[in-house]
Amino acid sequence: MARGRKFTHARDLLHDLLDRYEQGVAQPVGYPDYFGFADVNAGDTFSRSIEAAEHSGGVVRVQDTGRRRGELKLVRLIDAPLLYKHLGRTASRQTASAAGDEMLSGLVIHPAIRETALLAIEAWSRNRKWSYLGIEDAVSMRNAVRLAQAIIEQQHLDLDYRTFSRRIVADSKALERLEGAVLQLVGAVLDLPPASSPRAAFAALGLERFSPPLLLSGRFLLDGVSVAPSLSYLGIAPSAMMTVSFDRRPDYVLTIENFASFNRHLLEADVDRLGLTLYVGGYPSLAAQKALAELAAKLPETVPFFHWSDIDPDGTWIFRTIERALGRQLWPHLMSRHLAETFGEAMTSRIKLRKGNVAGSMIADLVDYLTQPDAKIMEQEQIDPKIPNRS
Repeated sequence: MARGRKFTHARDLLHDLLDRYEQGVAQPVGYPDYFGFADVNAGDTFSRSIEAAEHSGGVVRVQDTGRRRGELKLVRLIDAPLLYKHLGRTASRQTASAAGDEMLSGLVIHPAIRETALLAIEAWSRNRKWSYLGIEDAVSMRNAVRLAQAIIEQQHLDLDYRTFSRRIVADSKALERLEGAVLQLVGAVLDLPPASSPRAAFAALGLERFSPPLLLSGRFLLDGVSVAPSLSYLGIAPSAMMTVSFDRRPDYVLTIENFASFNRHLLEADVDRLGLTLYVGGYPSLAAQKALAELAAKLPETVPFFHWSDIDPDGTWIFRTIERALGRQLWPHLMSRHLAETFGEAMTSRIKLRKGNVAGSMIADLVDYLTQPDAKIMEQEQIDPKIPNRS
């Protein structure tokens, strides 16, 4: 039992010295807990065990002075290898290396996934956990690596969590238990939403069997039939975008991140349905991204596409994701550093932005702004909606 680095059992104290040594403490010390000894015999046993460890050369005893002169004050580690030998303990670095070799044995994985997995081994060598996984979880870590590699290889597309997990590692609940670790491994290769939950991030990558509907508002045809103008919007499955057509070109196409802003735009800004407005449901699923690509192919380049999100790292990620899906110029709507500076607030926590390939993107200036230490963020609900334009 330990009380603030005080011990009643010598073996616990000695192992604690090595634990802290493995965590980077050069010469850790431990103290006897004189008030915790059950009786005099327990104290004598403690003293004899510490004396034996000192004779091994691994530790040194430091005696107290003054009124407690001659009493053991503390025990200091001076030679870790000798104490390992005395206790019959294998160094965590050696154990971690062996566990790491076994964890990665026979796996053909992306170099970035391997480099990230090595961070876990390094953490284990210092007697620490990585993404809540300790060295005792090496088998689970191997499963996390296999799941991440399968996602990189797109084996997850159109599958739900449990079916995908069962097919890859023969455990339907493995991904649910390991999603944090898998997300870090995948994030070493792919650009993920900066602050998303694992499920939202994986859905954006296509790990979702049933995607939420897309909400469309405007003048369009569905299976050749005009949608009644009395409908504020219509929800369709992303795969149904192929049935959408137009007898009149929209003045613009606007995708919106937040549901409240979507509704306000319809009710306050574009009451005449001059454009086609879509609610993409936050992080757009892979099915939604494919639907947007289908839509872009239906409309000429003269119809401008816009996106409206929160001014924050996630908003720029959503913008770039939609931009890649469209394969054409996308314009930010009510997303600028000027608006952030005027109406925004300081970030409460810093999120590292992966700039990626934003050269030529209309969001590049905002991405650059958000990497600055004094950048502000802004929820899109703070701005009144208006018809987008390219000026």
